[in-house]
Amino acid sequence: MKLKIKKDLLLENLNKVSKAIATKDLIPTLAGIKFDLDKKGLTLTASNNDITIQKFIPIDKKSINVEKEGVVILHGKDIVEIIRVIPAEEINIEVFDETKVLIYTDDESIKYDLNVINKNDYPNINLEKSENFITITTKDLLSIVKETAFATSNDTSREVLTGISFKINGDLLECVATDSYRLARKNLRLDKTVEENYNLIIPGKNIIEFSRILDSSEEEVKLHVFNNKILFESNDLLFQSRLINGNYPPTNKSIPEEFSLTITGNLSQLYNVIEQASILTTDKEKNIVSLSTKGDLLTVKSVSNEKGKAEMKMNIKKNNKEDITIAFSAKYMMDALNALSTEEVEMSFVGEVKPIVIKNTKDDGLLQLVVPIRTY
Repeated sequence: MKLKIKKDLLLENLNKVSKAIATKDLIPTLAGIKFDLDKKGLTLTASNNDITIQKFIPIDKKSINVEKEGVVILHGKDIVEIIRVIPAEEINIEVFDETKVLIYTDDESIKYDLNVINKNDYPNINLEKSENFITITTKDLLSIVKETAFATSNDTSREVLTGISFKINGDLLECVATDSYRLARKNLRLDKTVEENYNLIIPGKNIIEFSRILDSSEEEVKLHVFNNKILFESNDLLFQSRLINGNYPPTNKSIPEEFSLTITGNLSQLYNVIEQASILTTDKEKNIVSLSTKGDLLTVKSVSNEKGKAEMKMNIKKNNKEDITIAFSAKYMMDALNALSTEEVEMSFVGEVKPIVIKNTKDDGLLQLVVPIRTY
C-alpha cells in the first residue's frame, strides 16, 4: 500500500474512528485502526466489540494520491498522535513487506518507521445493512440524544436503564431514558411509516458517541436493525452498536396526567435561579434545593449545614391560586431544563411527593420528569 493524503483530511477521520479503539487488552489487535485502500478510496475501521466505526474517504485527486492498493492495521493511538504532530500539509504512507509502514513528509525531514499489526489476526467485522432500514433526519436524531441520553443510568447492575428505549410503531417514534429518579421522553413522527414494529434498547454511551462524530450537515441517518445490533449509516460514516438485551420497564404509569398546579416562567431565568441556589449544595446531600410558590412569586432555597443558606426569587405565572413547596435535586432539574429549547417552560405538580413534569410551553413531544426528594 502506498498513498499520499492531506494531513487534515486524514486526521479528521482518524479522530472519528479512533473513538472505537479498544482500551482493554482482551483482543490486542482491536487496539489498531484498519486502513483499507482500493481504487475507490480509503476505508478506516476501528472496533472494540461494543461499537464499530467505519469511515470511507473517497478518491479525490486534490486530497488523495493512490500509488498502490492494500490493507494495513496500525496501532490506533500511535497513528493518531503521529498524524496530529506532523506539521506538513500532506503525508505519505507506504507499507513494506506487510510488516513495516513508513510515514514521512515529502522532504523526508520527518520519518516514522512503524511495526504493523498482523492483518490476519484482525477480526472479520461485518457491517451488514438491512433492506428494511429506518430513516430519521439528522436533526431529529441529534435532538433525541441531547434531550434524553443524560437521564440514562450509570448503574450497570440494571443494564437496561443504561440505555435509551427506542419504540417505533408506524410513523411514531418514542424514545425514553430513565435512571428511576428522573425520566426523559421524546415522541416524534417519522417522515415514512415503518412496516415492522421495533422495541430496542440502545446503550446510552454508544449513541452519545455517535452523536459526537455525526456530521450535522447531513440530511438523514439510516438505522439498520438486527437481533443484537444496530447500524447507523450517514453518508460515508458507519457506526455499529450492540443492543441491550432485556425488557425496558413500563414508564407511562409513572407520568402524571392530572395536576394540581402548573406554573410558567422564563426558562433561562429559572435555570439560573436553581443554579445560583445550588452553589451551596453538595453531592453528598444530593444537591437538594427547595422550590416554593406564593402568588406570582417563585422562591428557590438551599441550606447547607457547613456553608450556609441561599435564596433566589423570580416572577412566574400560575394556572390557579394553589401554591406548592417541593424539594428536588438541583442537578437533575438543571439537566432537564437544559434539554428544553423554548423561551418559556412549564412545570406541573401533583403534590410535594409526586413527580414534577417539565415541558416546553410549545408542545414538541418532549417531556422531562424529576422525582422530588423528601426533606423530613
